Amino acid sequence: MPEPVAVIAERLGMDESEAAEKLESMAKEGLIYRVRIGDEPHYLSMQFIIGIYEFHLNSIDREFAELMEEYFPHLGKTWASVKTKQLRVVPVGSAVDTAPAVATYDRIRDLVKSQEIISVASCICRKEQGLMENECKRPHEVCIQFGFAAQYYIENGMARQIGVDEAMKLLDLAEESALVLSPTNTQEIMGMCCCCECCCGMLRILKMFPRPADQVQSSFQSKINPDLCNACGTCLERCQIEAIKEGEEVMEVDLARCIGCGLCVPSCPEEAITLIEKPEVAAPPADMMEMMIRLAEERGVS
Repeated sequence: MPEPVAVIAERLGMDESEAAEKLESMAKEGLIYRVRIGDEPHYLSMQFIIGIYEFHLNSIDREFAELMEEYFPHLGKTWASVKTKQLRVVPVGSAVDTAPAVATYDRIRDLVKSQEIISVASCICRKEQGLMENECKRPHEVCIQFGFAAQYYIENGMARQIGVDEAMKLLDLAEESALVLSPTNTQEIMGMCCCCECCCGMLRILKMFPRPADQVQSSFQSKINPDLCNACGTCLERCQIEAIKEGEEVMEVDLARCIGCGLCVPSCPEEAITLIEKPEVAAPPADMMEMMIRLAEERGVS
């Protein structure tokens, strides 16, 4: 939980000015998180992912990238060990209109329009792969932060502040580039990744599982109308999770793999694909604190 300097200093038996200097230095290095409540900085510890790793956007090098690749399979095991995920998947804007009912927290454009502070940074996943000589051709500056997260990224020199209009254009760019929209698994979003299958951690983890749909928080899945599909294969090329397959006469959705990103919907020339609601999907945590508390409880941390 975020705490002011005075509380942390008292617990440590440390001079308050010395604690303030050390905490701010750690926050600038990406070792802990800083939020400003009013004019007063508060600090809290963060997990390695999502947290410390992403906060090293400006300092990641080839050695760090290689260590991350070595660690990656173990990260997948951690992902599967808890029910509450740190990221979820929401459908791209133009796919939303095909869904029967869409909750406010799944309407990404409306969520973005409501934000007061927005920033954009380069995707650390694509930067890492570039350091490994696996350069991605998709857009790099598409990692978006909101509110406290945007403030942290801007103050630490990792992102630039943008307005709602530019954020809307980034959503358009993500859809055009077949990037999966992955905001924080909260109704009050703090950030959003725009993910590709070749670089981004969440999709790479999901592809490790035989049933990715069971490992992600998502409200929808795609459905193909066989009477309209002409088996052109456009959806097959757009899918980032290998959830589309060629049937005997038409394309088919593998519901065990579909994560409801909606990328296949607007690209279908025959308008044969729509989104359908997944049954009994629980609403995401209200905010970041509720999500962190759930994670702690599921990991057995009091």
